[in-house]
Amino acid sequence: MQNAISWFEIPAIDFDRAVNFYGAVLGTEIQKSEFMGEPQAFFPGSDQGVGGAIVKSERLTPAATGTLIYLNVETVEQLEQSLERVESNGGKTLMPKTAIGDPGFIGIILDTEGNCIGLHAPKPSA
Repeated sequence: MQNAISWFEIPAIDFDRAVNFYGAVLGTEIQKSEFMGEPQAFFPGSDQGVGGAIVKSERLTPAATGTLIYLNVETVEQLEQSLERVESNGGKTLMPKTAIGDPGFIGIILDTEGNCIGLHAPKPSA
């Protein structure tokens, strides 16, 4: 098994608000579409990597407790920039940039929908 996770879905109450929030915080374009009759917005990724989407669905409810996923922001600088954009885009920073040893750095946010989401940047190579 290459990755323990193959796909994730972040539930949204207000789909467009959630898509705008993640696009602004992550500094990337998130492609909106529909899949299996539900609005979905796909995070950028590679064909071999883990994928995920923001989803508006009756089967999913945003929550600040339960499973915590970490979005890869690739560099410490991108982590810092993402965390700086959270509150101005309607979210809340729950944990600022925090060193976690060899795995790198994390921050935890509450998005506009009420989901608790982690952001992760690997430790820079020496």
